[in-house]
Parts: sequence; C-alpha cells; structure tokens
Amino acid sequence: MNIAFFSTQKYEQPFFEQSITGQGSVSITYLEQSLNQNTAILAKDFDAICVFVNDTVDDAVIKQLASFGIKTILLRCAGFNNVDLPAAKANSMNVLRVPAYSPEAVAEHCIALMLTLSRKTHKAYNRVREDNFDLNGLLGFNLHSKTVGIIGCGKIGLALCNILNGFGANVLVCDPYAQPGNYTITDLDSLLTKSDIISLHCPLTDQTHHLINDEAFNKMKPGVMLINTSRGALLNSKACINALKTKKLGYLGLDVYEQESELFFKNHSDEINQDDIFSRLVSFKNVLVTGHQGFFTQEALTEIANTTIQNALEVCESKPLTNEVL
Repeated sequence: MNIAFFSTQKYEQPFFEQSITGQGSVSITYLEQSLNQNTAILAKDFDAICVFVNDTVDDAVIKQLASFGIKTILLRCAGFNNVDLPAAKANSMNVLRVPAYSPEAVAEHCIALMLTLSRKTHKAYNRVREDNFDLNGLLGFNLHSKTVGIIGCGKIGLALCNILNGFGANVLVCDPYAQPGNYTITDLDSLLTKSDIISLHCPLTDQTHHLINDEAFNKMKPGVMLINTSRGALLNSKACINALKTKKLGYLGLDVYEQESELFFKNHSDEINQDDIFSRLVSFKNVLVTGHQGFFTQEALTEIANTTIQNALEVCESKPLTNEVL
C-alpha cells in the first residue's frame, strides 16, 4: 500500500519511519500540503491517503479520490468530523482512525492550562525575566475543593477525572453514556450552573456545534474558567468574546479554535493575522491559547504512528478492521 500523507510535519516522520520498519507492504510519501479540492490531485497513483484534523475530506474531495481508485482513508487522529462519511460510504471507501492515542496526554495538557491560568505562571515567567518579583496581580486560586464540570467522559474525560480527584476537586460529568465512577453524573444545565471550571471533551457533531453559546454562558457562574482541548467549533467564539468582555468568563484556555485550519501547525510570525476574531480573543489578558498541542507527547506520537500503520496493514491483509469508522 502506497500512502500519501497530507499535512505532515517534520516531527511526525521519525515515528512513522520507525513504525514501518520491516513492514515491506507499506510505503509513505510525506506531503506538507493539506488536503482539499485543489490538492487532491496529489493523491493520484496512491492506494490510500492519510489525513490529520484540519484536512478537508468533503464530498468533492472524496469524488476526486474515488476517481483515482483510492479506497482507504486513514485518519491519524481520533476525530472524524472533517470526513464526509456518507460520501465515503457511497464510494465504497474504508475510513479508519486512531481512537485513543494517549488520553493522558490531552488530560495533562488540560491541567497545564488550568494551573497556568489559575496561578498566572505565564505572567510570572515574563516578570521574573525582567527582574520584576512583584506579586501584585498574580493572585491565584486552589483547584482543591473547586467544582469542575467535564462535558464528555470518554477516555480523555476519564483520565482528567482521575487527575482532578488527586487535586481534591469535586468532579461533575455530563455524558449520556457515562458509567458510575469517581465523579457525579449530572445534566448539562446543572453542570453549567454549578461548575467553577468547565472542560470540553465531547466530539463535534451537529448536536454539539456551538454547544457553548450565549445561552450557555448565561447559566454559568460569574468568573468561570472554560477549557477547550476538544474541537474548536464546540465554542461560539463571538459569544466567548462577549462573555470575556462582561467578565462572566474569568479565564479561557484553548488548544483548539473554530477556524484553526488557517492558523495552526504553521509559522505565521512574519505575517499580519487576518482573523479578527482570533486576534480579539488573544488580546484578553485572561486568555491562554496553545496551537493544538494537547496530543503532542512522545508517547502519543508513538501510538498514533503504530495504530495508523496497524490500520493500513489490516486493510492490506484483508483482516478485520479494528478501528473502522466506516
């Protein structure tokens, strides 16, 4: 199987090269370009494609891929909201993903965002570098005894629950499939109303698109902290800006952004940012943004590479597809 890898970064390649060592049936061509209607032609003469979170795999792209004879779409991520599944099914394509590369990696990044915001360590770092040791303006708060609401309790949500229990937090969970555990299962309205900190861990679907909007913010406590390491479009960015301006939202930690495909994973330091909403978000002093790096650990990249190659080999060898989405 010759696979065209779209949106590849240099940091990924050693992990995939290690994973295909000795696997003569799989070869990889790394492409920096993201997949879309204009770049789909690059997949011609390949047997399969492999895409990441911000690649566009819509109906038009799938029809192009099908015309090249491609029957396999490999996702080197857990989410598949960027793939038009009905179009893939209509063209008899296999779609496989990496369902759980390292739940702890993302959960620990959530904690990093929470602690950085709550203790203002990013501001303290900059002060000390300028020989400013003044503590005024750096007052924080404990995670201990705070009520933390987790929306979506899959593997990442569960990993976060376990960490928060170690801090002595009171954990609320909203998830229709949640099983009893070391947390309190509740409905969305109660979670929004009672939580001091809210962390999003649900998939992006038609039902969860802009789940956090003006109505949701109106139900939250004044000064609430919101963390999103899941999918950018769970959050209505304009509603978020309004909540920051009125101080309803006291802290915001983002590792994802609704329009991140035009920004993240690239160096734009020599350019003028054309995204006015993003520029407004990062202008608030109580907002912390990282560029979709929650997954970015050695352990997670190893698991992503191994599972992606395992998925490819199962297709090659006509084995049952362990991680099949479609």
